[in-house]
Amino acid sequence: MEDKKAVLYTCGKELFSSKGFKDTNVSDITKMAGIAVGTFYNYYQSKEKLFLEIFLNENVLLKKSIMKSVDLDEDPKTLSKKLLSLNIKGIVSNPILKEWYNKDVFKKIEQQYREDNGADRFDFLYTNFEELIEKWQSQGKMRTDMDREFIMAFFTAIINIDTHKEEIGLQYFPDILDHITEFVMKGLMV
Repeated sequence: MEDKKAVLYTCGKELFSSKGFKDTNVSDITKMAGIAVGTFYNYYQSKEKLFLEIFLNENVLLKKSIMKSVDLDEDPKTLSKKLLSLNIKGIVSNPILKEWYNKDVFKKIEQQYREDNGADRFDFLYTNFEELIEKWQSQGKMRTDMDREFIMAFFTAIINIDTHKEEIGLQYFPDILDHITEFVMKGLMV
């Protein structure tokens, strides 16, 4: 049973990567997998569910790769900007993750992401950030008049701005995110 699910996942990932979310349908995936369309629904409720599983896995891999590639001892402002920059570059270079910026697809992906509590997959990232904040505070690099959870709320707000990129304007979004991060970090640093 798991083999069929793995085949559907692999075929879905290949098709979503090459054709995009919108131009890939369940019958394309099952045809490539050599599995009946009805069998697809034994494993995934919809194309959106499969896509979201692939999207979340790709996103977790990106975040873990980024965290391994940076020097966590850099100053908070430099590190935060670098993390966001690497994240945007990683998203834009990955055809699955790039769909997050496709305005025709975004609403379906975001809705499914919220329904499936997609953010829960990134608990490891929040733990890393909480440890960094504690370290920066103990080193006198970050304000201590705010507790870690409150400071984490700033980082969460920066991350969640991503879900409003259309309202901000896709052409402005990366620069706005960079400036907001810089402003927030200036306000949090000692």
